Amino acid sequence: MKKIPIAYKFAVALALAAALFPFYVELAVGVIDPPGGPIIWMELGVLVVGIIGAIIARFRPSGMARALFATALAQTLVAVIALIVLPAHPASPPIEILGVNGLFVALFVGSALLFQYAAREHNGSGAEPTA
Repeated sequence: MKKIPIAYKFAVALALAAALFPFYVELAVGVIDPPGGPIIWMELGVLVVGIIGAIIARFRPSGMARALFATALAQTLVAVIALIVLPAHPASPPIEILGVNGLFVALFVGSALLFQYAAREHNGSGAEPTA
């Protein structure tokens, strides 16, 4: 049985938190849009990017890092699109929308960096190289 690096475990936990927290915030509080508004569909798109990326990466650390960087980019696009499309009636001021989405992006990037560390740790242990 292969030993899973601790960095990989932390990266998975952080990625799950980063993926689920925006849904909670938009459904309960509605930072960008009123709670339950159409922005939730864009947040779902971010989650789909992460899931598809993880499947393509076969959950290997180096591929997961790339998938999480792509997910962070998708989360950034949520804020940018929301500020362009909803400038007249946002639920929060633009600085708050950028700040909260910046936190989500930072969580995804942090997870990606942990996956990169896990990939280096995995490759350094003499195990099979990741694609």
